[in-house]
Amino acid sequence: MSKVYSLKTVQKIPVTIDEAWSFFSNPANLKEIVPKEMGFEIISKYHGNKMYPGQIIEYTVSPLLGIRMYWMTEITHVDDKKYFIDEQRFGPYSMWHHQHHFKEIEGGIEMTDIVHYKIPFGILGTIAHGLFVKNQLDKIFDTRFQSVESRFGKWK
Repeated sequence: MSKVYSLKTVQKIPVTIDEAWSFFSNPANLKEIVPKEMGFEIISKYHGNKMYPGQIIEYTVSPLLGIRMYWMTEITHVDDKKYFIDEQRFGPYSMWHHQHHFKEIEGGIEMTDIVHYKIPFGILGTIAHGLFVKNQLDKIFDTRFQSVESRFGKWK
């Protein structure tokens, strides 16, 4: 049986909670914070432009060797300007649960991402995680960190 892995990142951003929430709760902005080489494209037609519980968002991504993959997530929880959660319904993981938390702090906001994920294929998934999946996820969140800094400025 393969393991459930977790990943946590924290980033301080020098913006108001309103600015941060407006950007991160709009699905169209996802493309701006994903590595360009992943070929991230939103393909759903009726996902809306603000997060809400029950929202379905469909994408294609190329995480490995340029192979296009379908990914569908559902926004399962939203607490305005505090957090939202997306869960994979179809896609490359056997489980994906991603929490996005926002907290006002002096001088801006603190954004925390917590991801729990499981890779299919048992022992082969465990090997794949060690060989490239963990590195790929680290790269995605590193790119996201840099993209957010470029857009909103560096924390002082």
